[in-house]
Amino acid sequence: RGCTDIVCCILFIICILGYVAVGILAWSQGDPRKVIYPTDSRGQFFLPSPFIHSGIHNRQSLTLTTKPLLFYFNIMKCASPMVLLEFQCPTTQMCVEKCPDKFMTLLKAYSNKEDFKYYKNFCKEGLDGLTVTQILRSGLCPAMLLPSKPFTRRCFPALGQKKGGEITVGNNSTFVDWDGNTRDAKDLVAGVKNATVVIEARQVAMKIFEDYTQSWYWILIGLVIAMLISLLFIVLLRFLAGIMVWVMIVMVILVIGYGIFHCSMEYVSLKSEAGSNVTLKDLGFQTDFSVYLHIRQTWLAFIIILAIVEVIIILLLIFLRNRILIAIALIKEASRAIGYVMSALFYPLFTFALLSIVIAYWAVTAVFLSTSNQPIYKVFNETACNHSRKICEPANFSTSSMKAECSESKCLFAFYGGETVYHKYLIGLQFYNVFLFFWCANFVTALGQMTLAGAFASYYWAFVKPDDMPAFPIFSSLGRSLRYHTGSLAFGSLILSIIQIIRVLLEYIDHKLQGTQNKCTKFLLCCLKCCFWCLEKFIKFINRNAYIMVAIYGKNFCTSAKDAFFLLMRNMIRVAVLDKVTDFLLFLGKLLIVGLVGIFAFFFFSGRVKAFENTAPNLHYYWVPILTVVVGSYLIAHGFFSVYAMCVDTLFLCFLEDLERNDGSAERPFLMSDRLLKVLNKKNKPEPAE
Repeated sequence: RGCTDIVCCILFIICILGYVAVGILAWSQGDPRKVIYPTDSRGQFFLPSPFIHSGIHNRQSLTLTTKPLLFYFNIMKCASPMVLLEFQCPTTQMCVEKCPDKFMTLLKAYSNKEDFKYYKNFCKEGLDGLTVTQILRSGLCPAMLLPSKPFTRRCFPALGQKKGGEITVGNNSTFVDWDGNTRDAKDLVAGVKNATVVIEARQVAMKIFEDYTQSWYWILIGLVIAMLISLLFIVLLRFLAGIMVWVMIVMVILVIGYGIFHCSMEYVSLKSEAGSNVTLKDLGFQTDFSVYLHIRQTWLAFIIILAIVEVIIILLLIFLRNRILIAIALIKEASRAIGYVMSALFYPLFTFALLSIVIAYWAVTAVFLSTSNQPIYKVFNETACNHSRKICEPANFSTSSMKAECSESKCLFAFYGGETVYHKYLIGLQFYNVFLFFWCANFVTALGQMTLAGAFASYYWAFVKPDDMPAFPIFSSLGRSLRYHTGSLAFGSLILSIIQIIRVLLEYIDHKLQGTQNKCTKFLLCCLKCCFWCLEKFIKFINRNAYIMVAIYGKNFCTSAKDAFFLLMRNMIRVAVLDKVTDFLLFLGKLLIVGLVGIFAFFFFSGRVKAFENTAPNLHYYWVPILTVVVGSYLIAHGFFSVYAMCVDTLFLCFLEDLERNDGSAERPFLMSDRLLKVLNKKNKPEPAE
């Protein structure tokens, strides 16, 4: 063997060094707290008391430790449609110690020493010696205060409702607004609603985070159970492959059938409940997803989806009943191979650890890159102004020409950005981060495939098993892959990453053009997305078989990919009959494990079983740990069953090579096992008697 695809190996190493440099640069410039904590009109954010006491300091010039609430000077201006576009209310926002608890106007408070002292808590500094007119013109104080209550660490008007449904604020149905006009309390609702939109997504994220802190150990227990069940299935497949496959098929049908039965019972039980007949379209999007479980249409959708899946599986089993017997024989042969390479069952843990590092590095770098900008201020106003949404400087805005031309405008914090070279190329760094994430993740996956392929190929081509096999097949194959074929791994994963990044760009363009009504553009994008999705699947198939050929022969990536492709094309019928039916059976195994663990997680976290009522944690959204356990269980099951899948694919290519290179004669006997010879109706001719 010799080193293959050296140029790509060198390129990969250089790109990894650049990736490390980008991470260091991002960590030195970014601050994730910018997206977690409230930001006032000066772009300053503050930390909660526990963080301050624990010694965590704010990187910005001002740390607001004793003022944990955000106060809006004029909440009515949050009713502007621009709030939904720019996520910023066009009114001054500042941090206060507590929300106002009574009606008060600046004009009235100014004439009373005690009232004005209270009013100053909601004003900026520099009020000494100024008249009411000067204070209002400078925007140092709100024109009036409304009784407010803290919600998500922001001060919102204390809206209530009388028996007749009339909206009130501070027990009054009307109030005098900031311009001196008498307004109905219901007019405040739009402003509060738009202001809430700005923070609602953040609130959902925080609730999900709290749910994880409450249930993380139960999630780990669920994942451990999934791992034990997967390991048990693999071990049983080693000794009882035929029985286990049929048990697996029956169990999958029963589990999905139980899902249909449970959803039907929920659908029937909601028949008499008020409001359960509301349609999902009328309900719209709700951040509390448990609301959907009280709607009959939700359970009807679950019933339809599960029924379709059940029918498809049953029909496939009926049509493939004869092929399943052949696939079971191939699984038995794979079980025998895994018996000689038992360490292969634990290799997915190594792959999982590497992928976790890659994902964690990408996520942390992405967060730090997105929070490494500087505060940008823009002109906000309600009336027409030529300088609207232009960048401004709050320090000298009151004396600037912008303020002179637009007297009612304000210079407020808009978002985080920057004008330096680093900030100008920040989007490029984000793109580089995403691309290297794809490349590294695909490289780790490719390394696992080539390592397993090399180990199982050493089993197949050994004349005397296990005497002619390496003492440690997995470690020997891993060493060969890294020593000789890092370039080939990088080459194959690079091609796949380029296609994946193109798909990401297409999704980004589609998102940006959602408002367009050009049907031709939509059709073209849809076709491109479909084509690149198909291309990605094809490249994954080619790469997988190319890595097997590289592991067997040690040739470069392109040669191996060509040899594997034409070998499979010459045996297309065998590929469809054996390989794909086996993949389908292994997929049913993964589906069974996910179903079993998912049902257990549902009954535990939802509190539907009385035995678990006192044990299960109190959560905002019980679907959070359930979904996490289900996805994690699938990944764990996929990791274990991928060993079998890789073993089957490797043995499949090996015996195709065996069939082409040998003819069963005494000079060129088949190297496959007697079991495989029987499945393929082949046999070795006995040596002629002397």
